[in-house]
Amino acid sequence: MLGLLSLLGLAYVVVLVSTARRRGELRPKGEAVLVGAVTNFFDTLGIGSFAPTTAWLKLRRLVPDDFLPATLNSGHALPTVVQALIFIGLIRVDALLMVACIASAVMGATFGVRLVGRVPLRTVQVAVGFAMLMAAVLYALANMGMLPAGGNALALGRPLFWVAVLAHFVLGALMAFGIGLYAPSLILLSLMGLNPTAAFPVMMGSCAFLMPISGWRFMRGNRIDLRVVLGLALGGIPAVLLAAYVIKSLPLETLRWGVVVVVLYAAALLLRSAAGRRKAASADLPG
Repeated sequence: MLGLLSLLGLAYVVVLVSTARRRGELRPKGEAVLVGAVTNFFDTLGIGSFAPTTAWLKLRRLVPDDFLPATLNSGHALPTVVQALIFIGLIRVDALLMVACIASAVMGATFGVRLVGRVPLRTVQVAVGFAMLMAAVLYALANMGMLPAGGNALALGRPLFWVAVLAHFVLGALMAFGIGLYAPSLILLSLMGLNPTAAFPVMMGSCAFLMPISGWRFMRGNRIDLRVVLGLALGGIPAVLLAAYVIKSLPLETLRWGVVVVVLYAAALLLRSAAGRRKAASADLPG
């Protein structure tokens, strides 16, 4: 699996660079490099990358709102592959469960990418806005110690096995809209009795396989800025290595509360934009 993931990552690099060169977007945005470094550093430590990245991109208006799903999945794909390569081989979990959830998440993401490319801007704004609200709630619950502790199991029996597989199809589809998979996957598997540590290869592997595949499809469309995507990737990869091998502890609780504030503010902006677009559409209706 690690060999297949390595090949997938290399193939993604080739496609990303060649597509960016063809579009004249080969020079990464410097600000995106910094964003990629910070968000992927904390993603490796368990903070998450999608919500903070969305917040910054929205606050700084680096990309239009309907570019957010493509930017998140394509830009964080390579750093997530590096995370998976580091952690999958270190943590024990039932191989069948891991492979089945990964395959299901990839199929869900393939379906989701087709869907997100056809929906209007307002739908994207609402989906990402509510996803950020959910992320803020999860960060707050983690700080208050209210998330499920999990069990000691390294595998799931039937029917929980199939529930987990089906759930990862849904989570993979939601990834296409910029809704992160890590936290929901960890909570779901923990509630089923899986050891939370054993959930890491499942959720990291799911994202590491589905994000490059989703990224390929997103790069075929026009709702993407490859300068930002390249910046996130270039900043994110060394940050993952730094967090995994050098940094041992940080005041993550304090950092999560800071993220909660920023994410809530950006979510409010997205939902306000969606509401304004709805009012404008209503005003244009005859009668």
